[in-house]
Amino acid sequence: METIRSATIAPPPKRQVAQPRMLPQQEPPWHVILLNDDHHTFRYVVEMLEDIFGHSVEVGFQMASEVHEAGRVIVATVHKELAELRQEQIHEYQPRQPYPDCQGQMKSVIERSE
Repeated sequence: METIRSATIAPPPKRQVAQPRMLPQQEPPWHVILLNDDHHTFRYVVEMLEDIFGHSVEVGFQMASEVHEAGRVIVATVHKELAELRQEQIHEYQPRQPYPDCQGQMKSVIERSE
């Protein structure tokens, strides 16, 4: 005769539902805006944009034309800390060669992108 043993079978473990992780809230981007003046040449502006932002000569010339015509141009859209750094770099920029017809540094502002 066969004996049947009773076995206790444990229920499967309850699955834990993963709680959604809270991601850090991204800060909105900021625009670095170059302002026009009458003290800097297109050559100076193109060189500065190339050195600080890595823009090509063609893009730099387009931006120099826009700032000349419109009075301002967005040269970068980045997070706030980088926008502040780029603004400081514009204000402190020293060209690779002297430009006797250029006086002082260019001005820029940063504005929150919308």
